[in-house]
Amino acid sequence: MQTVEETIEVAVPVREAYEQWWLFESFPQFMSGVQSVRRVSDRITHWVTNIGGAEREFDAEIVEDRPDERMAWRSTDGITHAGAVAFTQLGPRTTRVWARLEWSPENLAEKVGAALGFDNMQVRADLLRFKEFIESRPAGTDA
Repeated sequence: MQTVEETIEVAVPVREAYEQWWLFESFPQFMSGVQSVRRVSDRITHWVTNIGGAEREFDAEIVEDRPDERMAWRSTDGITHAGAVAFTQLGPRTTRVWARLEWSPENLAEKVGAALGFDNMQVRADLLRFKEFIESRPAGTDA
């Protein structure tokens, strides 16, 4: 199992950061490799990803949701994938976002990428794009 943890500070209130993360459909705008995320129900999302030329589809279930604090999910079919994101208010317009992702690399390219630290770099880059994405929007708007 591959695990990556990263943290970033964003210049938005904790509520805004949390609510933006709940808008799964916007993930392709800042997460590389994510082609689409569709909400199936209140707790289930359907993902289509393409990472390194390997296209995958899977469903994920939200297994924890504490508004403005934390959410966690895990795949229910397809690839082995789980994650959590936590939000800590540092000030009126500053939030720390902590993300933890776990998955099982399936093919040789994924295993080599994990061993070389490419996964860590990718998660860090995605969080930097999230920061740019959320900070560039007018305050209090939805994606």
